[in-house]
Amino acid sequence: MKFRISALTMGIALGGLAWTGYAAAADSSDARSALAKQDGDADQSKQLEEVFQAAEKSYSLLKSGDTRLTYSFNYSNTRDARIDFANATGTNGTEVVTNFVRNTTDHTFTNTFSFDYGIWDNLTFSVRIPLVAKYSENKSVAAGSYISKEKTVYGVGDIGLSLRWQPFEVRPGRPSLTLNSSFNLKTGESPYEINPDKDLSTGSGYFSLGFGASLSHVLDPVVLFGSVGYNINFEETGLNQYQGDPTNRNLNPNQDTLTLSSVNPGDSYSMNMGFAYSLSYDVSMSASYQMSYSRESVFTFKDGRSVDSPSSTSGIINMSLGLRMSPTYIVNINAGFGLTEDSPDILLGFSLPLDLEGLKAE
Repeated sequence: MKFRISALTMGIALGGLAWTGYAAAADSSDARSALAKQDGDADQSKQLEEVFQAAEKSYSLLKSGDTRLTYSFNYSNTRDARIDFANATGTNGTEVVTNFVRNTTDHTFTNTFSFDYGIWDNLTFSVRIPLVAKYSENKSVAAGSYISKEKTVYGVGDIGLSLRWQPFEVRPGRPSLTLNSSFNLKTGESPYEINPDKDLSTGSGYFSLGFGASLSHVLDPVVLFGSVGYNINFEETGLNQYQGDPTNRNLNPNQDTLTLSSVNPGDSYSMNMGFAYSLSYDVSMSASYQMSYSRESVFTFKDGRSVDSPSSTSGIINMSLGLRMSPTYIVNINAGFGLTEDSPDILLGFSLPLDLEGLKAE
């Protein structure tokens, strides 16, 4: 890429001299000066790193006193189809088995504002505020009858705080190590404090603390990156969520057997690896594979009974396109899809920086 730009510069320079009739008299030092890289010329390695940092924020750090505000929009679609069976006793005393065909489609729209502040050159603090909109449609068919339920919710999700630290100075030709920690608040609508028959949640319902490490390495025109993480999810107690039919709650003599009192979510592990490739000074592409494993969660009811949920594994393929709209403005568009039943089927999104010139340090 650098050769092509230099060749273009040479063609323009020599063509212009020939057109004016001065090519023969041009001094060789003038040609070398025209071909030499100027202060304002683009540097592919530097711009690739900038595009990569915009696409993979967890690997980028700000200089001390610098600020950055980023807006991102993400859409996910999850569809689930299953057949449930219910036993009942007929009028003649025989057992009747009824099957229910259930189709559930969940749409989640998340608008996220992320604010980054450089405490030191190698330490960055971040605040993430998500605004969530959800729409869910549940269709059931049983014994020829058709039932459709729709649920929507709008609200703030779980606010996240994080620190990213580079313990070693970044040097050209060597991998860059970044350590990070995060703390998620339960500011969203908890799934354990709503009426699950009518409402949707916007948050996880519990606090979580995460630790991780990431590596990135620039091999012009490619950046290789990878990360690992571990999340501690804290137990949530003092709940009073009825899991049965809410219309029959006061008529049920065994309410405690169906009333959730506490949730101990299992810890989770995650990993991510991929690469970013520079197609030109203004366009780059990246591809990554993300995987997470969540341990069993324990649900305790008021009568002392506990139920363990199975562990889950999520795998996602994600691809991103980075477009440089100006020397300091990069827009990223991403698309992905899930590989397991515990993953979203479709992922779409984009991110862009917001102007913070008034907040930057002099």
